Amino acid sequence: MPEGDGFDKRDLQKASGQEQIARSKVLVVDDNAQNLELLVAYMDSVGCKIVTASDGLEALDKVRQESPDLILLDIMMPRMSGFEVCRKLKSDPQTRDIPIIMVTALNELGDIERGVESGTDDFITKPVNRLELTTRVKSLLRVRHLKNELERTLAYLNDVEAGGEQASP
Repeated sequence: MPEGDGFDKRDLQKASGQEQIARSKVLVVDDNAQNLELLVAYMDSVGCKIVTASDGLEALDKVRQESPDLILLDIMMPRMSGFEVCRKLKSDPQTRDIPIIMVTALNELGDIERGVESGTDDFITKPVNRLELTTRVKSLLRVRHLKNELERTLAYLNDVEAGGEQASP
């Protein structure tokens, strides 16, 4: 495109990133209905599809059904804690790459260490700041989509390379 037409590569990249976020699916998990409602309201401004679960076991079911791109996960829940959910998801090859942000009122160093040990990608403490939440979610979604794009590109290159070797004498 000619110089000075008012459009540059950064505009295209920004639009592409927004489209990827719009196609994203986020699972929000919290056993407290008011917290869940607040998180969903905050996430509405991100512009992605939102799926909810009210406890850890339901969260695991929703992950299998919905294949979310990111999970906002409360820690203290009945039936299965967020720590256990995170550990199960991160130990499964099918779900280990889904970014998980633990949303918690727990802020003791031991709780943070336990979250890291269970595999969480990030923490947000309650009360949740809307800007902090949406910024972290968008950032992790962009990283998730870039990683997926890289994996597709590497798979394509491997296919091309394998095809080229077969065609060689």
